[in-house]
Amino acid sequence: MTAVTLHSIVSGRENAPVLLLLNSFGATHRMWDPQMSLLESHYRVIRCDTRGHGESPTPTPPYSFDDLVADAFAVLDRHNVETATVMGLSLGGMTGLGMALAAPERINSLVCCAARADAPEPFVQNWHNRLGMLERGGVEEVWNNTVGMWLGEETRRDHPEREAALRESFLNTTEDGYRGCAHALMGLDYLRHLGDMKVPTLFIAGENDMAAPPDAMRAMKEACPGSELAVVPGAKHIVNIDSPCDFNVAVLDTLGLERGYQKA
Repeated sequence: MTAVTLHSIVSGRENAPVLLLLNSFGATHRMWDPQMSLLESHYRVIRCDTRGHGESPTPTPPYSFDDLVADAFAVLDRHNVETATVMGLSLGGMTGLGMALAAPERINSLVCCAARADAPEPFVQNWHNRLGMLERGGVEEVWNNTVGMWLGEETRRDHPEREAALRESFLNTTEDGYRGCAHALMGLDYLRHLGDMKVPTLFIAGENDMAAPPDAMRAMKEACPGSELAVVPGAKHIVNIDSPCDFNVAVLDTLGLERGYQKA
């Protein structure tokens, strides 16, 4: 297992506590843009692109979550960060779980969004199906069969710029990057270890998310000592973009932010 040097950027308050943001499968660090004005006012924010995504390199697949976790810790090390709060969505949330389980002394708290912790057979078969799409029509065919699960109809109608930005990021995912991360997801196996979690954890689910349904995330919460669960009304999988205002409110207490935030 060798960590790769991920593309990363730092913003926000220079001497503030560190917040590491981890992207969804098929997205980049730009997926967190709707939250940045809120987060940068309180944190030194580090964003990065998962291997095979955005501006990060693409090592030869397959990948494992051990690889993704090592990559994320290497980002912290490169920026001389000993401890951080971690927030990740989907693949990023799963990577955050792995970080918290592997080295809890380095993680102050975890916000795990729209994620699973296990890989039941229907979940594994879904990734086999998506790899078939990749072979037939490339990353764009996969996108065309993904966007309806990521964003609700109202968002797609009223905020086409959100869909356009996600599409641009998705199409910057390399085919080997997609293959590698899909294989990591097929081997996802954190649920049975969540009873050992020592890091304060907030799980955030989208009410209408089919990829990481609220019931699956509720089972994660029940397995994880002292954790909490928030369900964002009406949101699909990319919950922070589909319902950004309600998502921001859901993370305020866990990230220790003031309640001065107002819905747009």
